[in-house]
Amino acid sequence: MRFFYSLIIMLLMLQFTAVARSNGQQTLSIVPVKTLSVAAARLLIGGTIAAHKSVILSAQMPGRIVSIAGEEGDHFKTGNLLVKINDDELLTQRQSALSQFNTASIAMNNAGVQLHRQLVSPSTSNRAPGGMGIPGMFDQLLTNPMSEMMGTRDYGVERGADIFSSRAQLDQAHQALQQARANIYQIDSKLRDSMSIAPFDGVIVTKNIEVGDTVQPGQRLLIYEDLHQLQIHIDVPARIIHHLQKGQLLNARMDGAANKIEVKIAKIFPSSDPLRHTTRVKLTLPESSHAAPGNYAEVWIPTAKNTMKTHLLIPSSAVIQRGGVPSVFVVNQNQQVELRLARLGELLPSGDIVILYGVKENEQIIDKPPAFITSGYTIQQ
Repeated sequence: MRFFYSLIIMLLMLQFTAVARSNGQQTLSIVPVKTLSVAAARLLIGGTIAAHKSVILSAQMPGRIVSIAGEEGDHFKTGNLLVKINDDELLTQRQSALSQFNTASIAMNNAGVQLHRQLVSPSTSNRAPGGMGIPGMFDQLLTNPMSEMMGTRDYGVERGADIFSSRAQLDQAHQALQQARANIYQIDSKLRDSMSIAPFDGVIVTKNIEVGDTVQPGQRLLIYEDLHQLQIHIDVPARIIHHLQKGQLLNARMDGAANKIEVKIAKIFPSSDPLRHTTRVKLTLPESSHAAPGNYAEVWIPTAKNTMKTHLLIPSSAVIQRGGVPSVFVVNQNQQVELRLARLGELLPSGDIVILYGVKENEQIIDKPPAFITSGYTIQQ
């Protein structure tokens, strides 16, 4: 009787295992071993993380700080006012310049009217004064024409001189108006210098002044940077700079981070440092790097352009631990599963892990292997 019960239990267990294997068969994820080619010989060069855009805002005029838009870490849009220097004296000068402009404008209009009068109705100021009534009429009809006929006076020349004088007065009034306008422009320029405006979307990184401070021209006010895109600045020795080109992808590591990230060469400077014989290279960091300007970073630079080494990659989720030893399940050509010990390399940001030993290129492995998978298990087609 005991044997009969044991036989029934064994049959039930075999049936349960078969069902589990049948269900698990449908969820198996079989992936190929991938390859990654990297430079075999590389040089590790240290660099500094910096913002893509960085400006130092300095005082352009003497004065007292009356307002600061924010503190370190505050974000601003292009055109926002960051720092304001007291401009009361400049506003007073501008009001005076406006008064001079209005006066010059009135003088120019008056000179224009006088010129028009000379052209339309000649002035009689150059005529003989004469008297009133009959004497005045006698002078106009006889004395003045006789003077011109005798050559003692030339009224045409005198009228031309009067017109020239009126034109000169109009030109002088116009020049005075232009000078008054230039004074206003000059004061407006100084008023703009009293304000520090955000040149791009960015963040206040360093604040060197407080409200109430008195500043002088050239004194540093703020350091303003665009932290949306960061770069690594490195100095590459001249002997290997020809191995690099714009757009090339390299591996880098942030200070204190274990994983490597990919950076792209954004700019290679056309000239080298004459003392250190190095060339400055800027590399763009991905937005997910979580770095900060001023941090230390290291970049691997290839020293031989055509020498490449192939690494084998598999998903890190395909690695299991058996007795504390990393292993992977490999599917052979007979669709049977083999358990192989693996020697692991570095973990990449993509989630893949480098395999130094245990698998070969183009082999198939089981990703996220279920618990029922064992060595010798046959995968049904």
